[in-house]
Amino acid sequence: MTRPGTGNTQRREGFQPISVKSPATHPFLFRLRCLIDLQLGTIVQYLRPALAQVSGRVLDVGAGQSPWRAWLPVSATYQGIDVGHADEFGMGSKRADVVYYDGRLMPFGDAAFDCALCIEVLEHSEDPQLLASEIARVLQPGGVLLLTVPWSARQHHLPHDYHRFTRERLHGLFVENGFTDIEIRERGNDIAAIANKLTVLTIRLLRPSGPILSMLWKLPLSLFCGGLATGFIVAAHLSIALGMGSKEDPLGYFVRAKRGA
Repeated sequence: MTRPGTGNTQRREGFQPISVKSPATHPFLFRLRCLIDLQLGTIVQYLRPALAQVSGRVLDVGAGQSPWRAWLPVSATYQGIDVGHADEFGMGSKRADVVYYDGRLMPFGDAAFDCALCIEVLEHSEDPQLLASEIARVLQPGGVLLLTVPWSARQHHLPHDYHRFTRERLHGLFVENGFTDIEIRERGNDIAAIANKLTVLTIRLLRPSGPILSMLWKLPLSLFCGGLATGFIVAAHLSIALGMGSKEDPLGYFVRAKRGA
């Protein structure tokens, strides 16, 4: 089957996101990235305390470089799963702790896991309904799903970026697939969204592209945007800490839900 985005109309982004690696590898650099990369920082804000509460068999859907394994308690057993073409997402070489499949039916039995992670993956699934139903199938009743998706984010990992989900659609999707106790939290706010856009714009302006003379206007603009981005990043952290800013334009969402009977 031909995937959407292939053929003559296929597009590639100017630069792909940097894949997330284990925070245990370079803890200081990871913390620094979380301060600047507000998408990652707001994921960590909700995910790390949630991971501390899980136990048993944990399935990491769209595992990538298995970055979250380092934060699992010793009582948890890790298993990653990812698509066979994960290299198209900048994920590097294949890992021994990850099973690779075609992105449709997971090669696991019913109720095989106590917890499932799905971090910034649902938007890259051509069939999110199937993915949600497969996660529900492999979770035991009462099993916990921890999931994040972006909202205010540029297209990324083209041509495999298919969806953006509102709070309401996320709730409906998981109700339809038998989940209960669905908790949805906004990640960041409108100030963080602006800061993120300015950061991406600054990086794009600094990347060599086009005629060399274009740097005559790109460099001054990048310095201006970089200064604005720095100010907005500081304002974003303060506004998040103080519970300020609009939740109608977040960076994304964090979902915690339980598999129903």
